[in-house]
Amino acid sequence: MNPANENLTRTPLYERHVALNARIVPFAGHAMPVQYASGALREYQIVRGGGAGIFDISHMGQIRVAGPDAMAFLQYVTTNDVSRLADGQVHYSALLNERGTFIDDITTYRLREHEYYLCVNAANRQRDAQHLLEHATGFDVRITNESDTTALIALQGAASQDVLQPLADIDLDGIAYYRFAEAGLLGRQVLISRTGYTGEDGFEIYMPADIAPEVWDALLEHGARPAGLAARDMLRTEMGYALYGHEIDDTVTPVEAGLMWITKLDKGDFIGREAVCARRQAGAKKRLIALELVDRGIPREHYPVLAEGRTVGEVTSGMFSPSLQRGIALAYVQPEAIDNGELAIEIRGRAATARLAKLPFVPSRVRK
Repeated sequence: MNPANENLTRTPLYERHVALNARIVPFAGHAMPVQYASGALREYQIVRGGGAGIFDISHMGQIRVAGPDAMAFLQYVTTNDVSRLADGQVHYSALLNERGTFIDDITTYRLREHEYYLCVNAANRQRDAQHLLEHATGFDVRITNESDTTALIALQGAASQDVLQPLADIDLDGIAYYRFAEAGLLGRQVLISRTGYTGEDGFEIYMPADIAPEVWDALLEHGARPAGLAARDMLRTEMGYALYGHEIDDTVTPVEAGLMWITKLDKGDFIGREAVCARRQAGAKKRLIALELVDRGIPREHYPVLAEGRTVGEVTSGMFSPSLQRGIALAYVQPEAIDNGELAIEIRGRAATARLAKLPFVPSRVRK
């Protein structure tokens, strides 16, 4: 391990990554595999190309919310409508501050009546837990941060079900997209969710931290291949999925980020609602858009976006898309720039012509 990484938190799978010759980098305070010996492109191709890739995402945080007021509490602290969740269903949501900007984007799982499970971003897991605790006054709820005792593995790609089914004691056909089930896996109870960050069919498996190495090994033995942060970022960028610290942060509201679809203003009061309403009425000063390069080049984060030679925004995520064989980017721009003139991305002093694109950049193949 690089001496600069010695103070980083190691996931339960750290030794497995080292044994597989992964390149370890700092990420959200954790020592994480950015790629393995085969390289990020090959890892990407396995997931997009019909195989099954496994990602260690144990750096993510997990928070359990339980008690008679659990639903009412989550209605107040999250943006989506928790009352619409059935047992075994999960939805995408967010935590906002009073200014209406993002504390985090999260997923909310309804385990059963009065009990929910939140998955939060690695960099925010302590802050999120503290935010929930601070706003729990007056609600009959128990908030438990289970991040340090939970491991999380994402199994993604068209072959994922074939890889996982022999290990699970339930029929995975019964788990629809954005649904989950508690199941036995190698003799232990886990939560298997048909969700992911890649646009491919697959699962996220929440488990006790101590069994993660055994589960990892079993998935490899059944045909999965390890994939790191670089491949994961390529896959999510092609889908246009927002990443905290890139497309969303505490300066951005759901109005700018195009995430009003997870912000249910008609459900009643919630933290940040008043500010979001005001921003929507006033109009956003910037908008998140998708761009494809017409010219050659690879757009990167913070590269300027130009309209008629004038800087009108900047790239938040950019890459060369292996599927499209061209540069693609997510970017924030001034709203008027979208309709006025030709857009370009400045790449090393050169204006590379770009065109507006629809998301996702490549078709989603999640199992509906």
